[in-house]
Amino acid sequence: MQSKFEQIASFIREKYNTPEGMIFLHEPRFNGNEKKYLTDCIETTFVSSVGKYVTRFEEMIAEFTGAKHAIAAVNGTAALHIALLLCDVKPEDEVITQSLTFIATANAIAYTGAKPIFVDVDKDTMGLSPAALEAWLQANAELRKVDITRIRGGSSLPPSGELKGAFNKLTGKRIKACVPMHTFGHPCRIDEIIAICNRYNIDVIEDAAESLGSYYKEQHTGTFGKFGTLSFNGNKIITTGGGGMILTNDDELAKFAKHITTTAKVPHRWEFVHDMTAYNYRLTNLAAALGCAQMEQLPGFLLQKRKLSEAYSSFFKHLRIDFVTEPENCTSNYWLNALILQNKAEQNSFLEFMNNNEIMVRPVWQLMNRLEMYKDCQCDALTNTEWLADRVVNIPSSVITNL
Repeated sequence: MQSKFEQIASFIREKYNTPEGMIFLHEPRFNGNEKKYLTDCIETTFVSSVGKYVTRFEEMIAEFTGAKHAIAAVNGTAALHIALLLCDVKPEDEVITQSLTFIATANAIAYTGAKPIFVDVDKDTMGLSPAALEAWLQANAELRKVDITRIRGGSSLPPSGELKGAFNKLTGKRIKACVPMHTFGHPCRIDEIIAICNRYNIDVIEDAAESLGSYYKEQHTGTFGKFGTLSFNGNKIITTGGGGMILTNDDELAKFAKHITTTAKVPHRWEFVHDMTAYNYRLTNLAAALGCAQMEQLPGFLLQKRKLSEAYSSFFKHLRIDFVTEPENCTSNYWLNALILQNKAEQNSFLEFMNNNEIMVRPVWQLMNRLEMYKDCQCDALTNTEWLADRVVNIPSSVITNL
């Protein structure tokens, strides 16, 4: 009789029609017009940051997500970095986020010179907890008058003519932004988070890197906050090899985002004039060509991933193992399917068995507050965060086209 882990391995191999050999966690699928568009791009010689595919890719993302503007960037980290800068996050500011996230979330905050504050997540969403956020702010933050010389494009004074911001009572520093992450494609309670942050005049930037095709209360993730950011890394639901996108409904900030991601070059037929220190973060036309072909297949990818999640859910229910399903009021893209095991010991045993048998499974990322560069950041108790870190594993989640 097969052990529980052997049954899981057999089920995964059966679903992926791979009796032996390596099964990866999440592979891209190139079954559409990728070669056609790449060849067209190469033949035009417009392979860098100028070309029709960049514009087309931005338009496709904006239309799909419902965002007014989508601005392409070289990767999701760069997109988040720019969004933070456009929220006027400066050195010595603080930004609230979650410890259960990929390193890019914390790194982008650090790039601005600001410091992360790590607040707990909810168990069911694995994303930033509104209750934990509210509790932390009530205990640690206060509203004070803000120097209006800090305010940049897109911001305006309230009718009273006085602007107040949230300040950390312990450090005295301004809490300028909050970056919740939609973990593994499962939306967090973003409307509650924004309502809390609005009371403290804290800008919300959604790290939607993993949640293209996910909806909260029928609205696409990444379109609730002042900004949202997406990633198109090779392991995402669609890929451009490497790439990212900034989402916003603000006309002025969208224009400024495009300007500072293209080295702040002032348009001219031949002169090279730049009006500020900026960034070479523009996505290439070659990468965007790949993205356009991938976007054409996204509805099919989402359908197949949902079918896989349903098959997993039914199977693991039989084994009495907790399979993570979309939270209430959510439609998840099921980017990475996840299990919650009984304890750390079972997690370690599962990781060792499956990887030894050439089925790639992974734990959640090392918690940010446990990393050397972020170990001194302020945190709350992180009770749910640590509980999940000791139990969650991701299992193979690549699109299966024959389901």
